[in-house]
Amino acid sequence: MTSEVFFEQIQHQLDKHLPFVAYRKPGEILVNAMLQPTDDVFTVDDYSEKGFVFAPFDSTKAAILIPLEHSKGISCQNPQIIKNNKSHTKYQALDLDREQHLVLVQKGVDAIKAGLFQKVVLSRIEKTEHTITNPIEVFNALLHHYPSAFVYCWYHPQIGFWLGATPETLIHVEGSRFKTMALAGTQKFLGTDKVVWQHKEKEEQQFVTDFIVNSLKPFANNLAISEVETIKAGNLLHLKTSISGTLNLKNTDFKQVLLALHPTPAVCGLPKEASKRFILKHEPYQREFYTGFLGELNVQLKTNRNTNRRNVENNAYASIKNVSNLFVNLRCMQILNKKTGIYVGGGITKDSNPEAEWQETVAKADVMKKVLQ
Repeated sequence: MTSEVFFEQIQHQLDKHLPFVAYRKPGEILVNAMLQPTDDVFTVDDYSEKGFVFAPFDSTKAAILIPLEHSKGISCQNPQIIKNNKSHTKYQALDLDREQHLVLVQKGVDAIKAGLFQKVVLSRIEKTEHTITNPIEVFNALLHHYPSAFVYCWYHPQIGFWLGATPETLIHVEGSRFKTMALAGTQKFLGTDKVVWQHKEKEEQQFVTDFIVNSLKPFANNLAISEVETIKAGNLLHLKTSISGTLNLKNTDFKQVLLALHPTPAVCGLPKEASKRFILKHEPYQREFYTGFLGELNVQLKTNRNTNRRNVENNAYASIKNVSNLFVNLRCMQILNKKTGIYVGGGITKDSNPEAEWQETVAKADVMKKVLQ
């Protein structure tokens, strides 16, 4: 399908107020979409369902599913750049927003020093002054600006419109093999990834790594943990550790794995339940799907064990595996009544400085603003 037809079909779906998701996985050229023909709300029960899942930060609330069996799939490669609406959008980072966030961060630091938890991730929302005239164009701009991110555009008329370009994998599962990452610590990218990381960022990243490893141990075998590396995501640098292994799915189910992982200390805190309670009580807004997770759930992948064979015998070596590609919903925005809110946050430890944490959220907001201003 040509990119022109692809975007026309998505736009037509939006004009009809029908659910859809369009997305591209990191480093790929194929953009996929799932178009749901009715406005029914489907939810996930036990994560054996097949489709595209959109799960909130608060795991006690329902995860939304665009089901594979009730949707039409379309795709295109290397979509063309279409006109964007940068000139229509202006942002306001008000002094009130800054003061409110400084107070919030200080509350978090005080709670850590009082022994309530070791780390908490605190966030805010930055809103537009003017309207977004065409959100599909914003999705197209995200595709071109962030080729190494998971870029998506998700809409349901009864729930909302979300877009994002997230750098963080929650988990990738193919058969029983899995890969995930611990991603934390933030610096502005200033032309090089050869940077010095402070103790606060290193500690924050180690919290995330330890949590993920310990959460997966009851369900996984052959755990492999990489060295910490610096990676670039948009205009930012982060610390990343790769983690892989094999899930023992005979004695557990995928839902248990996801509930153990989500939300990770990278988006919530440590210990998880104590920091989550603090977030829900003290953040001055509802996160909804920000810092939740999203992606392909139990889609089928056909693979060939011997791709060198050129005859019909090769078909005997084909296998079909269930694949899930799930990502943490970071670097995202929500559109409500054509107004846009950008969600940003940062990890707070005992060494956090409120002003520095505010500046980190400003830098993270720039990832989304780049396609709007």
